[in-house]
Amino acid sequence: MSLVGSYVALSKPLVAAIPVFLLAWLRFAIGALAIPHWLRRPTNEPPPTPHVRRLLFLESLLGNFLFSIFMLYGVSMTSAVSAGVIMAAIPAVVAVMSWAFLRERVAPRVWAAVACAAGGIALLALGRTDAGAAGGQSWLGNLLIVGAVLCEASYAVIGKKLTGAIGPRRITAVVNLWGLALMTPLGLWQAWTFDFGSPGAGTWALLLFYSLAASVWSVWLWMTGLRTLPAALGGVFTVMLPVSAAAVGVLVLGEPFGLLQASAFALALAGVLLATLPVRPGAVR
Repeated sequence: MSLVGSYVALSKPLVAAIPVFLLAWLRFAIGALAIPHWLRRPTNEPPPTPHVRRLLFLESLLGNFLFSIFMLYGVSMTSAVSAGVIMAAIPAVVAVMSWAFLRERVAPRVWAAVACAAGGIALLALGRTDAGAAGGQSWLGNLLIVGAVLCEASYAVIGKKLTGAIGPRRITAVVNLWGLALMTPLGLWQAWTFDFGSPGAGTWALLLFYSLAASVWSVWLWMTGLRTLPAALGGVFTVMLPVSAAAVGVLVLGEPFGLLQASAFALALAGVLLATLPVRPGAVR
């Protein structure tokens, strides 16, 4: 989650130098070159069923392809701090989706977490603090980040099912390969007219970190964690996403962090804690 928050924030300077579709395509291509050996099925793992194959495709379509488009376009129009606040809604949205699609019970405090997340997003919308820097399109950027949250929540719900059938390394490699296949037509279209000599060495180094963090490290770590820990306990660590995104935005990118951002951030973190912290048996939720 710390890696996800970091690369969400650091993708802002990347989209200023490289077109979105080309950037996403290069990310998947670098990821595919880094882990081709992870595609091999271990001898103790059964062949994937047609249902598992469909889940792998959906995992990549929502969590890789659409998430990348929404997130990259979103951060190009809003601030990294705002993106972090909005993405703090992920655990609450995961809980609601689990209720809608998996028929899991949603505790009252999770609905309170949804309200906190909505309050944080509303503060950002009312403040319009990014309008000047984003050419008046911060509202659209924030809306695209909300779309990325829905995609990432779907990714988490599907991941709960996949970790019981396939190992974390194979999940990482297969969903990245599907992402590469889906993004290739759009990536080649933008590569045709792009001047590859224009980005500096620092941009290419940042692209390498972004690609490995987004396509390899964070996916493998998350799927490994889901396999060995209860999902509710793993969800507690999603608090690191908005924290790291905001920290990178303020400390590295020099974004403002005033009273309005701090209030929105506090609401977002309260929502994460309400949605994820465990309770004692028998306690009222």
